[in-house]
Amino acid sequence: MAERLKQEIKANALHRQRINNSASKDVAPPQAVDLQQATVAEGDANLALDVVHHDVPASMQCNGDAPSVITFGRSEAVLFMFYVEKLLPFLFPFYRPSLLEGGKAWILEMMLRRPVIRQVVLCQSLYFSLPRGTTTSTAAWKQLLTQTQDAVTVLRNALQMMQGSHVAQHLHGAVRIMSSILQLQRFEVAVLSFDNWPTHLNAALELFKQLLDAACDSPSGDSRSRFNAVMRRLGPSSEQSPMDSLLPTSEQAALPFSASILLFDDIIASTVLREQPRLYDYHRSLLEGEESSEAVVNLEAVIGVKNEVMLAIGEISALDAWKQQGSTSGSLDILELTRRAIIISNSVRSAIKNSSLEDGAVELNSPLDVFEPYTCPLSEIPADLGILVTQVWAHGALIYLTLVVTGWQPDNADLRSHVDQVVKLLSDMTPPALLRTMIWPFCVAGCLAEPCQGSEFRAIVQKLNRDVCGTAYKALGIMEHVWQSRHNGDGETRDLAMCFRSHGDLPLLV
Repeated sequence: MAERLKQEIKANALHRQRINNSASKDVAPPQAVDLQQATVAEGDANLALDVVHHDVPASMQCNGDAPSVITFGRSEAVLFMFYVEKLLPFLFPFYRPSLLEGGKAWILEMMLRRPVIRQVVLCQSLYFSLPRGTTTSTAAWKQLLTQTQDAVTVLRNALQMMQGSHVAQHLHGAVRIMSSILQLQRFEVAVLSFDNWPTHLNAALELFKQLLDAACDSPSGDSRSRFNAVMRRLGPSSEQSPMDSLLPTSEQAALPFSASILLFDDIIASTVLREQPRLYDYHRSLLEGEESSEAVVNLEAVIGVKNEVMLAIGEISALDAWKQQGSTSGSLDILELTRRAIIISNSVRSAIKNSSLEDGAVELNSPLDVFEPYTCPLSEIPADLGILVTQVWAHGALIYLTLVVTGWQPDNADLRSHVDQVVKLLSDMTPPALLRTMIWPFCVAGCLAEPCQGSEFRAIVQKLNRDVCGTAYKALGIMEHVWQSRHNGDGETRDLAMCFRSHGDLPLLV
């Protein structure tokens, strides 16, 4: 059934592409792009499935700041709670905002009051509930396809309502739409449909850039100040109660969460596309800080990996793109390549060293949580798991860096040591599903595994349910293809992106 859904999504995407091939591909500068145009990159005018248009009631319109509560059935209520209680902790196990930050209430509020978020959440909840036996198969899959179509229709209508106006006039709505696009992207990747994510990512990237430009009188200011300006504009209105005014609005909570996913996905996408990350120029302002928690966008609090490691992967991706340009033009400076690689390597090795020195649990609960003594297993993540995630990503980054600098050399001793470390860290990992937060470095290491290590990589994946951890099995499939072609004699031309795309698609390993 999962394969059937994937085929439905793909078939509709191809149908859309045929229809829209004649559409204009001209896109204005980010500050001038209207939100409808932000979704038409690569000649694709829609966000996902091709659906029959139907009118959305006025109560479902997402422009303006006056939400209205829409009634929903008991089955929807069950799916909402499944998302909050089970699915969100599964998808983002490190995301535990404190009570002072409003906790996860913003998600529940948006599900109940914002159609653009609600429909995407229903899609995810319904899909992930199927392997658990909570719904019957045939009827449930039909319902899932309907929910996906409804989600796209609501997104399309929301975008159309903003068309022709500047994003500053719809700041709250733009944040909700960006969040929804990213969640829809994650859903389609979860069902291993990789045809639409470049369009989704492009739309979210353009929205994010426009958001940063919209709330600041001086767009030339650094990204940090512009991000903070947006956060202030999203704050509580003077008409709200004193209690509500002390807490962030749902959009204020959604923006850092969604920005983390966007920056992360953009970096991973760049390694597949062999391009500099689209938000590369924003990285230093948004992700740098003495600690990840001091940065404007804290990836560790959402994804589980420290900012400095993802910054390094973004730098490696940019270095790879720079090297390609130099090689093509015949102007590659080997000394500069080596200099930049050493700086990146030192940064990543420092992250590994610092993470090894960390001690104690990673406190993710609020100091106001009076239930802390009774809920310790739920209110904090053991430090060794946070350390493990960062170290796996760091070793994956160093493998990636070695490949960019020296080319495909599986017998490189330094490279082999990093592959061995990844296997060692992941082999006895508990819970096994935590692998979902490390798919990219897992796949990177696996592609360079020795023949005798294949069974270890298979064993790590085979502990997981294929339906809910599909990207892990996708990564294993990529590895298997690389292992089978070890002796093809293409080592001089092989690179990591080529391995990722070995099945003929463009996987986003998140």
